[in-house]
Amino acid sequence: MLTSVLLATAPTPLEWTPTVGIIMIIANIIAIAYGKFTIEYPSVEPAAPSPRFFGGFGLPAILATTAFGHILGAGIILGLHNIGRI
Repeated sequence: MLTSVLLATAPTPLEWTPTVGIIMIIANIIAIAYGKFTIEYPSVEPAAPSPRFFGGFGLPAILATTAFGHILGAGIILGLHNIGRI
């Protein structure tokens, strides 16, 4: 009895769509732009394979900004899914 009630209240799963991918890309771009202006030492060693390609960021800055971008993107995607927009 309790299991059927819990399963009935479970939300529908979120399917991956190009919209979800675009939201994640935009969230990462925003996070990288935010990091570009707020990280005090963005080019700390170890260096990225091609620093020019990564905006002069070192590996720690790249990992930090993309991790923040994924957290931001997941929150946006889940929030939009919760209110029924995607």
